[in-house]
Amino acid sequence: METVAESTAPAAQCGTAPGTAPAAQCRTARPRADALRNRERIVTAARELFVEFGPDVALDDVARRAGVGNATLYRNFPDRAALTHEVVLAVTSRTTLRAEEAVAAESDPFAALSRFVHAAADERIGALCPMLSGVFDKDNPELLAERRRLEEAVEGLVARAMSAGRLRTDIGVGDVLVALSQLTRPLPGIACQGIDRFTHRHLQLFLDGLEAPARSELPGSAATLEDLRRP
Repeated sequence: METVAESTAPAAQCGTAPGTAPAAQCRTARPRADALRNRERIVTAARELFVEFGPDVALDDVARRAGVGNATLYRNFPDRAALTHEVVLAVTSRTTLRAEEAVAAESDPFAALSRFVHAAADERIGALCPMLSGVFDKDNPELLAERRRLEEAVEGLVARAMSAGRLRTDIGVGDVLVALSQLTRPLPGIACQGIDRFTHRHLQLFLDGLEAPARSELPGSAATLEDLRRP
């Protein structure tokens, strides 16, 4: 049941009487803090559930985990497509920020890459899997711009580590992103409880395998960003 009002201002406060806000100002008022918090809770809950169960999870479950009523969810996101768009946008933007932070915090290029990989796991980057779905709008200009920012940031991390001789040369940016997504996303509906506690352990094993000199020859060819964009 909803208990939090989300209107930006009561209608009685708008008008031309002394002490009231002009109608135009009321129409453009920013959302109240509690409304913004509800929206953020919905996006966070959806991000978690997309990772755990896939993008087709029931929206009722999203509302329940977010601690809001169904009406609040649909007021913010009228359909699944709108919610999925917001989740992918938020995760992409936040993950790009983690890449930029890693570069600023670490002078060693491989340490920067490692820092980013662990931080991206905490952002639940596995929630980006809907981008690979045939029904997802991959050509949305806003999402394309954010995706390109993320790709450029990760390309920079990989290129710097490789140029410094710290990263094996037979891998591509796509290898990093694919492994990161796979290692941070359990099979939908998996029954293993508490499996998240192993994520950073397994990511470190993956990172150890990326360091130069390479300890084995990889089969096949390096995964590129173009490979990931192909249907």
